[in-house]
Amino acid sequence: MSFGCGPNGLLWRVGDEAVDLSGLGDVFAQPTLNPLMAEGRAAWGEAIAAARAHDGPRSPVAEARLRLPFEVADYVDFYSSLEHATNLGRMFRPDQEPLLPNWRWLPVAYHGRAGTVVVSGTDVVRPQGQRKAPDEDAPAFGPSRRLDFELELGFVVGVPTELGEPVPVDAFAEHVFGVVLVNDWSARDIQAWEYVPLGPNLGKSFQTSISAWVTPLALLEDARVEGPPQEPPPLAHLAGGRDWGLDVALEVELNGETLSRGNARTLYWTLPQQLAHATSNGASLRTGDLMASGTISGAEPGSEGSMIELFGGERFLADGDELVLRGHAANGVELGDVRGRVLPARGPG
Repeated sequence: MSFGCGPNGLLWRVGDEAVDLSGLGDVFAQPTLNPLMAEGRAAWGEAIAAARAHDGPRSPVAEARLRLPFEVADYVDFYSSLEHATNLGRMFRPDQEPLLPNWRWLPVAYHGRAGTVVVSGTDVVRPQGQRKAPDEDAPAFGPSRRLDFELELGFVVGVPTELGEPVPVDAFAEHVFGVVLVNDWSARDIQAWEYVPLGPNLGKSFQTSISAWVTPLALLEDARVEGPPQEPPPLAHLAGGRDWGLDVALEVELNGETLSRGNARTLYWTLPQQLAHATSNGASLRTGDLMASGTISGAEPGSEGSMIELFGGERFLADGDELVLRGHAANGVELGDVRGRVLPARGPG
């Protein structure tokens, strides 16, 4: 059960059917979820009740004309999986500690580009950029040779804040409307050459895909679990929010074959801690802000959330590959999937 947007307004997903909610009028006839998300928690509960009771026109989800469900205001991508950060640290810094000194003290993140967030089903054009292999004397410009996916869980802000107003961990549910699955497509070769000293830029900003359906937080209450232990204990402004781990089974399918299976409950930094950190300096929230968890990887082989981890950098996405991310909460709620097909690079290079 989740909200989406079609040609006439809001939709409500029930199993494999999409119910047209536009007949309920007002906020339900809007082209995006933003007006509803801005109304706050009480209105969200009323909207869920109205959607469940509504007997509007129905169509198969597979045939629904789905749009980007909300207008993205800002986009922040975290790095909240201990297993993923450790895996990449060992690959990128083999002679050093895999985690940088700040990692266990705060949810590391970078700011992405809201304008390149797209709805599931949008093809991804192989990006071009500068890349330099260790055995090359100088960089070259051309199509990425190391295109990857990143399996993530994102949350969407509904109620905004004023500049200078931090959001404590216990206020998370007052501001966040729901969650989406996220594929933060990554060009590893472009990223490796550019990211020092300011972090990801063109290796990430070309496209980020999200599910067409937003699952309200209220429907995931029964899937909440305790997050993994944190050591050292977080500072006071990040303490708490540990009961907001989400037991959501995750799956990656490549060209019809299962590539990876994991679970969002393994995230070291929970969603409330991510939000608290993002606003701890007084940064304001806007309706439609998207914050993603970063790649979710587990400790078991086959639970990694990216190809660079699954194949040790030996295999990446090829033109024509089709990738599907899926999520299933422990209480039976299905999250909308994220689909995308790789198209060849365009233009010179």
